[in-house]
Amino acid sequence: MKEAVLPEPKWRKSSYSEASANNCVEVATADHLIAIRDSKHPELPWATVSHKTWTAFTDAVGTSRPRREP
Repeated sequence: MKEAVLPEPKWRKSSYSEASANNCVEVATADHLIAIRDSKHPELPWATVSHKTWTAFTDAVGTSRPRREP
């Protein structure tokens, strides 16, 4: 697997997170990738997914039902 190279990400937490909460994921966007990390362990490596994959995930979470690919 090829490692993605990103400029220093600008991380953000969900608007549903409390300001002092440190138990959620943070996301950052790049031209063609979404980076995701654990806010409790920001020093650890983060995952990256495509915008299409992220949109499918957030759509599924928003409806509380995962979409199945045909």
